[in-house]
Amino acid sequence: MTNSLLIFITLLAGVALWAVVLYNQLVLIKNNAAKAWSNIDVLLKQRNEELPKLINVCKEHMQYEKDTLQRVMEARNKIASAMQSSNMTALSAAENQLRLGLGNLFATVEAYPELKASKSFQQLQNRITTLEDSIADRREFYNDSATINNVRIEQFPDVVIARMAGFQPFRLMSFSESEMADVDTKAHFQS
Repeated sequence: MTNSLLIFITLLAGVALWAVVLYNQLVLIKNNAAKAWSNIDVLLKQRNEELPKLINVCKEHMQYEKDTLQRVMEARNKIASAMQSSNMTALSAAENQLRLGLGNLFATVEAYPELKASKSFQQLQNRITTLEDSIADRREFYNDSATINNVRIEQFPDVVIARMAGFQPFRLMSFSESEMADVDTKAHFQS
């Protein structure tokens, strides 16, 4: 065997090994982003299971606040629909609607001391607040994982393998400035 053939075979094996290692790294990154989304999905489902319980407890005490309760349930249904269709834009909008609805609901509760003192309400409020905090943490982790994936599949030389293997970018969960603004609770107590 000639030296040039041996060098060619060595280079070819090196390129093949490099491609395999790069592909495996991209698979790991993609699966980490998918796992991060799965963690959010679990928390969203848990929160969606708690919301009807909260609404039922509130209905017992809040006879005149049906619109507020209805908005929370509508947002919950939109979130479930967006999750099923994997529509990140619709999910962000529905999350904003739910966040505002819950803020309005918790602000309105101030006018109902019996409800506010209810042990069931307090437990559900704490559970939903904890889930909201966890969702925010997981959303940040998901966005980090998705960004790493998106950057890697666009960088050279990763882009060559990513395109050949059909790797796709992940959409980030993002919210506009108005969606992140605090809820104006004073508006609920003005006549």
